[in-house]
Amino acid sequence: MANRPDPPDPSNPRDLHDLRDLSNPPDPPGPLVRNISDTARWVAVYRARESARTDAVFSDPYARDLAGERGQRIAASLADDNMEWATIARTYAFDRMLMGQVEEGLDLVVNLAAGLDARPYRLPLPASLRWVEVDLPEILDYKTEILANAKPVCALDRVAVDLSNPDARRGLFRDLARTSTRALVLSEGLLIYLMADAVGDLAADLAAAPPFQRWIVDIVSPGLLTMINERAGPLVREAGAPFLFGPAEGPAFFERHGWQPLKVRSLLKTAASLKRLPMFLRMMAMLPEGAGPAGSRPWSGVCLLGRS
Repeated sequence: MANRPDPPDPSNPRDLHDLRDLSNPPDPPGPLVRNISDTARWVAVYRARESARTDAVFSDPYARDLAGERGQRIAASLADDNMEWATIARTYAFDRMLMGQVEEGLDLVVNLAAGLDARPYRLPLPASLRWVEVDLPEILDYKTEILANAKPVCALDRVAVDLSNPDARRGLFRDLARTSTRALVLSEGLLIYLMADAVGDLAADLAAAPPFQRWIVDIVSPGLLTMINERAGPLVREAGAPFLFGPAEGPAFFERHGWQPLKVRSLLKTAASLKRLPMFLRMMAMLPEGAGPAGSRPWSGVCLLGRS
């Protein structure tokens, strides 16, 4: 077994500096977020901070190294944002839904826009499971380099494909479908960067592959989309990766594209149960959430979808 990096130690001043102080080397030239792949470095910082807590709800010992200095700078530039608690709740919800599906039996997980996700290394997955990470070449090459001395717990492949290319992704889905009888698709942090028509096309392409039985996605309401665009939108728009997708129908959006919502977890409620909400949101989390679309109300959630 290859040596794994030690998780950050909250009692170690160096580790706390790495994760929170993040101050003052000279700024690199160019935009802070250069492209959509840099957003993966950003959220890895939040996973690293959570992993450093004594009461962490998950452990990702690779997140700090994967985030790197650029990820730290991006997160530090958004010191007033509310995305950290949402990222922790989203990671936790994806983990729980994924492991529930693993217990029901899978032979393949396809992680679209896998970014710097380390689940094949950190979760108790069966060795017989095949895991395929799909993303752009640059981020996959970077990830392979950082994790060169780590060993995944299951069979792991990485495939460089631009998911915005319909022919390329359809060919990939056909190839993967031929190797599986029951597959789960993950797309964490992906759909928000796509137009609604592009999300519908992706959903239809996945539904065209019968072995793809389940799909886990995260979505936001139109109201929350407006809020996060006000807070962090300029940073990602500068990199050509604006926040775009907040379906008015909520999870029901996927029904006309071949998928039925089976389970939905509110990130606000999840974060409250994990005791990760800032004080000003705790009262809001105590209010009941309506069953219909959130509309202008800020809402985000993780959805387990099944084939219609």
